[in-house]
Amino acid sequence: MRKRLALLVLCSLTALGQTNPKEKASRDVLDKALVDKNPDTRRQAVIALSLVGSVDPYPSDLQSMLADKDVEVRLAVVSSLTDLNNATRTSLSLHTALNDAVPEVSFAAARALYTLNDPEGKTALLSVLESESKSSSGFLTKQKRDALRMMHTPKTMFLFAVKTGAAFAPVPGLGAGVSSMQALLSDPATSGRAAAALLLGKEKDEQTMAALRDALSDKDWSVRAAAIHALSLQDDPARQTDIAPLIDDKSEPVRLRAAAGYVRLEAIKNAPKPPVKPPAKAPAKPRAKTPAKKT
Repeated sequence: MRKRLALLVLCSLTALGQTNPKEKASRDVLDKALVDKNPDTRRQAVIALSLVGSVDPYPSDLQSMLADKDVEVRLAVVSSLTDLNNATRTSLSLHTALNDAVPEVSFAAARALYTLNDPEGKTALLSVLESESKSSSGFLTKQKRDALRMMHTPKTMFLFAVKTGAAFAPVPGLGAGVSSMQALLSDPATSGRAAAALLLGKEKDEQTMAALRDALSDKDWSVRAAAIHALSLQDDPARQTDIAPLIDDKSEPVRLRAAAGYVRLEAIKNAPKPPVKPPAKAPAKPRAKTPAKKT
């Protein structure tokens, strides 16, 4: 009886240790693709891993692929890392990608960290936006900043901006600026710094506001246009003073956005204020009953 029981337990453990043939075949396909000589095959494998999530050993595989010699593969790694259900591992990997020698990869990592509400993401985007003279901007070297200026904004940036709700304003009767943002992000002349301005549009802290105002006088027309877009959608009439001088800008996309932004903020300033509701009256206290007189 004991021998039969021991044999049954052994068979059960053996069965549990066996891999499903289809699962093994699937893992073999992925493992082979990740080391393929064709960079596009490696890239497609990395993209597919976004469906796997935190199933071992693929998170470690993704981390190691950050060292791939192909830029497109590394960009795909940054994108897939955000689908891991492991905030610590994802954050550490993206921080590594921030130091990538290629600006597109470091910028993508900054964007991903910003989406994950990691403070380093916002710091990195501000470093891209702010001028080289700012001593506080240590994220990028001058060489990387110059390269970022020349970088064509990825087509996926628009979808990313829509997904994260960047620079969207829920004001009834006023546009959300989708067409303006799409035009900027799809223009090959738009720099990475302009894209950073668009993404930071929903931030209202003092440092970001100062960076956006400084961007209004930038030499790059796309940065000026992006800053106008971002400040206009803050829906704060006080921003009219900042935008007004650019109505005479030499760049048509800039001055037209400045004019439209000014009109938008003027409409908000003159909009009738909603009636103030009077404070709710406290319920009257019940009167104390007068004790009946004894006869």
